[in-house]
Amino acid sequence: MPSLQKWKLSWVGFRKADLGSISSEIKSLQEQSMSMGLKLKNRKVAELNLSRFLEDIVVPPNMIDILVDGEVNEEYVRNLQMLSKKLQFLAEDPVAKISAAYKDVEPEVEKLRLKAIYKGREFMMQKLNALKKPKTNIQILQQNVLLKYKYVAVFLQKHGKEVYSEIRTAYFDTLNKVLSAHFRTYIQALEKVQLDIAAVNDLIGVEDTRSLGLFSRSREPLKKRSSVFSLGDRAKVLKDVDQPALIPHIVEASGTKYPYEVLFRSLHKLLMDTATSEYLFCLNFFGEDTIFHEIFAGPFAVIDEHFNSVLPNHYDAIGLMLMIRLTHQHQLTMSRRRIPCLDSYLDKVNIMLWPRFKMVFDLHLTSLRSANIRMLWEDDVHPHYVMRRYAEFAASLLQLNVEYGDGQLELNLERLRGAVDDLLIKLARCFKHQKQQTIFLINNYDMVLSVFKEAGIEEGKTQQQFEELLKSSQTVFLEALLLEHFPKLIMFVKTRTGEDLASTSGQPIKVEEVEPLVKDFAERWRGAIKLMHEDVITSFSNFLCGMEILRLTLTQLLLYYTRFADAVRQIEGGAALNINLVSITSIMYEIKNYSRTF
Repeated sequence: MPSLQKWKLSWVGFRKADLGSISSEIKSLQEQSMSMGLKLKNRKVAELNLSRFLEDIVVPPNMIDILVDGEVNEEYVRNLQMLSKKLQFLAEDPVAKISAAYKDVEPEVEKLRLKAIYKGREFMMQKLNALKKPKTNIQILQQNVLLKYKYVAVFLQKHGKEVYSEIRTAYFDTLNKVLSAHFRTYIQALEKVQLDIAAVNDLIGVEDTRSLGLFSRSREPLKKRSSVFSLGDRAKVLKDVDQPALIPHIVEASGTKYPYEVLFRSLHKLLMDTATSEYLFCLNFFGEDTIFHEIFAGPFAVIDEHFNSVLPNHYDAIGLMLMIRLTHQHQLTMSRRRIPCLDSYLDKVNIMLWPRFKMVFDLHLTSLRSANIRMLWEDDVHPHYVMRRYAEFAASLLQLNVEYGDGQLELNLERLRGAVDDLLIKLARCFKHQKQQTIFLINNYDMVLSVFKEAGIEEGKTQQQFEELLKSSQTVFLEALLLEHFPKLIMFVKTRTGEDLASTSGQPIKVEEVEPLVKDFAERWRGAIKLMHEDVITSFSNFLCGMEILRLTLTQLLLYYTRFADAVRQIEGGAALNINLVSITSIMYEIKNYSRTF
């Protein structure tokens, strides 16, 4: 038993030692495995880095062939991008700079860079020269060629800054000259189809053309009166603001001529479309908008030169206001496009147009204030041609201000209204009789309102003022007309009836005082109404205005006679005159008969 026990103890000890040895071996194997795994991982990383390094630094023969001998196409651009990456890697990677391969590769890559720069320059210059060729569609060349090979310029900007600067300078210099010539040619072509509307003497207050005697010199006639003072269909240009620009040779072949505002719209439509396209191209191709302003310095100078020659000789106030409104529409168009490149230019155009409009407007104003009354006056109560000019001119400007509410323009129109009203009063005073003066005023006020109504202007301060003047003159006329036919009856009603009675001598009205008035009215009233009707028909140019005045006159006559009849009935013994009093019903019936022609 003791020996067996010893053996067991010996075996247990052996097993413990054996297990300890195995554990050590396992641990050693684990450490070796981890070491091998780490080495493998490091080797893979090294292989990957080496692969990347080789990929970044090695120049494939195929790439060399394409960059040196290949044509500039999409494949060339892809290889150019690869070359750019290698150049950037060699320039920025610190490991590459100390590698042995760097010394071998760097000279070759530099040669490729120089070759690519040279080839890129030749390619870009060739395409830029194509822009100079006549009838070249610049936008198509930009979109289909230059933008397609935009990376050539990007490569030059990164790796050949001097050449890129040369290309940039060549581009803006080429486009500057090409677009300047294009706009100059277009402006010259537009000038051939321009319709002159107004000259320096085509003013509201200038006397009309007429012979002043056998040996007198006639004045130069207005070139086109209907357009000098009237808007007419010229406002259509505002609706056509987005229509394509005119094609001059087609317009010239048709023999059509246009007012200057139509040419102004066409020129600026071309400018806006060209500027929008060029601005977007510059942002896309060059990545900047500074070059746009360098390019368009030439075209802007050409257009400025044109305006500086046209505006000082432009005396068409309506045309100038149309151009001001067109400029506002052009600003809205560029704002909707979100293209800011013409903001300062369009502001400058506004600054040029407004003072010119004000100057021409003041010429019209001065012509009214300094008008020669003796030369303007005509022995005719019908509307005066100066007032018709004013009405059409004011209506035109009011129409062009409907959607804008320009307070400065409204103030100027008020000054013009005051001047023309003063002139009209002076002309009216040239008539010998008060009645003729009043008829003259009514005809002119009514004509102004008719022109305003025809133009769609039925509200506003100017309209209201002429309505008040017309109403006041109508009242004066109808009172004068009634006094002309029923002077004693009217005076009796005004002085001996109603509230005025208390201010008289206080003597009661007697039958003997009113009997002649009653009999006179009964005998003449129908004939007098007929004469008043004939007078109105022959006095007023506007039939409707005349009939309205006749209606007001007869209504006022009815009121006067009603007061007269009431006073007669209140007189002691006045009942005896009832047989001669005309019934109110009879007068109303007669008025109704004339009303059928109203």
